[in-house]
Amino acid sequence: MDHIRLIKSDQDHEQALARLMTLMDLEPEDGSKEGDELDVLAVLIEKYEEEKFPIDPPDPIEAIKFRMDQQGLIKKDLIPFIGSAPKVTEVLNGKRNLSINMIRKLSKGLGISADVLIKEPNQQQAVSSEVDWNSFPLAEMRKNGYFPDFKGSLKELKEYAAEQLNLFLSSVSNGFDLERALLRSSAHLRSNDKEIDSYALWAWQVRVLQKAKDDTLKVSYQKGTVDTDWMKKLAEMSWSSQGPELAKEYLNGHGIHLIIEPHLPKTYLDGAVCTSCNGNPIVALTLRYDKLDNFWFSLMHELAHLALHVDETETWFLDDLDAHGADEKELEADALAKECFIPLESWNPKRYTDHISVRELANKLNISPCIIAGRVRYELDNHKLFGKLFREKVRNHFDLN
Repeated sequence: MDHIRLIKSDQDHEQALARLMTLMDLEPEDGSKEGDELDVLAVLIEKYEEEKFPIDPPDPIEAIKFRMDQQGLIKKDLIPFIGSAPKVTEVLNGKRNLSINMIRKLSKGLGISADVLIKEPNQQQAVSSEVDWNSFPLAEMRKNGYFPDFKGSLKELKEYAAEQLNLFLSSVSNGFDLERALLRSSAHLRSNDKEIDSYALWAWQVRVLQKAKDDTLKVSYQKGTVDTDWMKKLAEMSWSSQGPELAKEYLNGHGIHLIIEPHLPKTYLDGAVCTSCNGNPIVALTLRYDKLDNFWFSLMHELAHLALHVDETETWFLDDLDAHGADEKELEADALAKECFIPLESWNPKRYTDHISVRELANKLNISPCIIAGRVRYELDNHKLFGKLFREKVRNHFDLN
């Protein structure tokens, strides 16, 4: 075998084939010099031919038609696998792509390998994933703009859920890493004993990261920027009628994203804080309560987490601020948020049960009276207090489309 070498050209290939045929005619015994040479030549020839003459995978539709011919099937026999007579016609004519659901049914029912039927790269990932694609709240996600390029009906979205969700989750670099946030030690969740929809929560997190990715900031965040003095300066912006807009501008100017993304059913979220892929912090609010005081406290609570807790081990803080029995970190964030609005020595809720005293304290602290009134209502558990006063809305300050 001294003269055997790698096959690098067509001439080498022809010579190797000729030598292979000669050796095969000799019918050498296994383990003999000629037998070993035959084995080595066969491997080298196969490797060269695979690289030189790659075989294209069969077209999925042609594979289906071939199997139909083999088994004597007609179009209507495909309805159980594809869904309806019109869909069968569209698929066979190349006017409708096979969905993951169709691929699975055709593979099982007709015995065609799923690898043959898969045409798009994202389908391969969707098939190999153990994600239950039908568990996502597709109707609400579609309503909130999660699938801007999908123009079909909700029924069609459900049919192609695996493909669309695969594209959606892949839109951010760590989209798939956020699977089942409730089960991950890197996610800190504040919640009541409610049954939280982990798929909805996962989708919401990806949507926040997606929006932050498209939200260009002119500066990078400097660690340690957010402290008590910084937060108190922000709190004073609540006095302005354009306070929410000023807050966003203030955060953006210090390298912090402020993302407004409505909550999804059974997530029970008011807000969250995390870090984007480029290292800038993200504060995300749902505005599930259309109240100015709720906006400001939620914002300050998440910033308190950023000041006190966000690090390499706690990458997400997810907060339902209605939750009772909060842990130490949540209590610390609550305390700092409250202190930045109203110093403890200035506070006794029973002293501020009329609109005059609320306005006087607001003027003294240079903050919105809605914040003071909201805290009084909450701590005295009297949400009818002050009637229609101090109930300004907040959603109108943001484009939620």
